[in-house]
Amino acid sequence: MQTSTISIDVLLDNNRIPEQINWQASDSTADMKQKAKAMCLAFWDAADRSALRIDLWTKDMMVDEMGDFFYQMLVSLADTFQRATQQQELSEEMKTFAKEFIEKFRANELSKQQ
Repeated sequence: MQTSTISIDVLLDNNRIPEQINWQASDSTADMKQKAKAMCLAFWDAADRSALRIDLWTKDMMVDEMGDFFYQMLVSLADTFQRATQQQELSEEMKTFAKEFIEKFRANELSKQQ
């Protein structure tokens, strides 16, 4: 049996706030660790029927980047849901929500600037 490893290093400041997130996967073609400004990692606990999550972002993650990050995660979750369940209609509803989310997010950010 083959093993694949993903390692994540989080550099914290004195207040334990993430300054830098680096990750590397053993199956990746990248030779060096990859930098990220944010991450969301979820595990399914079948015994408790609950999701266990780790959500981290660096202090230099901008609000507009967070909006784009969530939009892209929502779309990719919809794609994953469709592949896992074959429920195309629900997947499309999730994507519709994602589109509405990013449009509202951008409108809110624009109104703050005026």
